[in-house]
Amino acid sequence: MYLTKEEEKALDGEFGEAIEKAMQILVALGEVYGADRLIKITSAHISGVSYKTIGDAGLQFLRDMARLGARVCVKTTLNPCGMDAVDWRSLGIVDEEFARNQKAIIESYKQMGVETTLTCTPYYLSNKPDFGDHIAWAESSAVVYANSVIGARTNREGAPSALAAAIVGKTPRYGYHLEENRKATEKIIVNADLEDPADFGALGIYVARLGVKVPYFILKGKAVNLRIYAKYLGAALAAEGSIAMMHIEEFTPEWDKYEHEFLDKIVIDKKDLKEIYEEKSCDAEEELVALGCPHLSKEELKALLNYKPKKPTWISIGLDMYEKNRDLVRTLEKIGYIVAKGTCFIVSPIENAFHITATNSGKASRYLPSFCKQCVILRRTDELLVSCDENTSKSNL
Repeated sequence: MYLTKEEEKALDGEFGEAIEKAMQILVALGEVYGADRLIKITSAHISGVSYKTIGDAGLQFLRDMARLGARVCVKTTLNPCGMDAVDWRSLGIVDEEFARNQKAIIESYKQMGVETTLTCTPYYLSNKPDFGDHIAWAESSAVVYANSVIGARTNREGAPSALAAAIVGKTPRYGYHLEENRKATEKIIVNADLEDPADFGALGIYVARLGVKVPYFILKGKAVNLRIYAKYLGAALAAEGSIAMMHIEEFTPEWDKYEHEFLDKIVIDKKDLKEIYEEKSCDAEEELVALGCPHLSKEELKALLNYKPKKPTWISIGLDMYEKNRDLVRTLEKIGYIVAKGTCFIVSPIENAFHITATNSGKASRYLPSFCKQCVILRRTDELLVSCDENTSKSNL
């Protein structure tokens, strides 16, 4: 991989050990994937935040990087942590040792100049790339959203490579940074109505299992609130099949930009989605209802005012979303929702308190059994909650 003289100096340690380590990560990654050079990025988003997922080894790595003087040089935001970021005791799932280590992780990132937004949907408030921007994002659902809905360019980074890119301000040029890799590979015709986050998630799971790479969706049925709910489709594609980009005809910005070279044509019907729902059906009653995977938008929070919980119900939001909508959060809490701030149930140890979880998220239904030892139930939102007034129409997102 070609390096400029300045990049060679950075790799040789002339700008300090932290930048040297970051360059080593980027060069190794570039050589593995055949990158020809490094390119500048406008932002980064880092995963690897929850103490549950990175443990003591991850914490030590972050402490070492901060001690070496590592500092990000582009706008850099942070994924959810493993506990409520405002009151760690509020969810009743972590002890003092967990909380202490989790706070140390967040503090290490803060020392490196990372904005501790603690969200998997940075594109709502804190980190909004423009069309065509090259970025280095690590959260899988946000990667699909950025590539597909925004039209930015990012590969699915790991936590170390996203941090390294943030420190250097560059990333290897390969994968979805190249125009030829952004073309669709399979045409997916959907003859089913998509009316809820769970429908979009079920579709994503089903399609990902077919082994597609860059799906091109033609939505023949209803696609309710596509502007909001597209994130659930992308999140499920990423969780089930490591997919990093999709096109949706007449919706995503690059759907008609390329001469797509379809390797296959696949038709999806209602029965295919029903198959996913039947599979994700635990033979027991849920102990917890979990919403907000990916994190909820302000519009989604406002729509929940039309419902009330019938079981303990967590709604996960970014810390940045909480800080800008505290009155709305308080109102939701008065209704009976448990608002989990700056965390997500799939990266927090909910298994310490629950064993059966119902959700409207396809991504969560994929990860909850393995990450959190949950028997999982995938259902539509209106099946998980109670309408406040059956005679009042629901808010339109």
